Amino acid sequence: MSDATPRPPCRIRATWAGAYLFDAGRTDGPAARIDGSGETAQTPPEALLSALATCAGVDVLDILAKRRTPVEALTVDVEAMRRTEPPRRFVRIALTFTVDGAGIERIHAERAVRLAFEKYCSVAASLAPDIVAEARVTLNGAEGEFLPQPIYEP
Repeated sequence: MSDATPRPPCRIRATWAGAYLFDAGRTDGPAARIDGSGETAQTPPEALLSALATCAGVDVLDILAKRRTPVEALTVDVEAMRRTEPPRRFVRIALTFTVDGAGIERIHAERAVRLAFEKYCSVAASLAPDIVAEARVTLNGAEGEFLPQPIYEP
């Protein structure tokens, strides 16, 4: 989650590795393979969805840990719809957070997801303002409905 200390600029370098392959990451850190054709690695749009899922996931872990109800297992599944014409950007994103952990109540798991998107997740806050994002929580094996309102709505 965030602190009040200003952070330095985020610097990423993407180095072409032939065909549609790039190795991308911090200039002073690890890199991930991105494949524009999707044959050997995630495509750039898939990497964006992965960043959204992991960013929100980290926030959910932190929020529930602060409640002293730590998560034992967490999976975030994402399904997204894109425009048919260029630019083929995302227009709707649905996330399912499957959370397992003793003592976690549904109301708190759903609140953690909502807080991740409303307050903490920098990736979600960086998306185009007209993308509707919805979420549902499956808690300890019990599937829930989509949260009453989209977690992020223009």
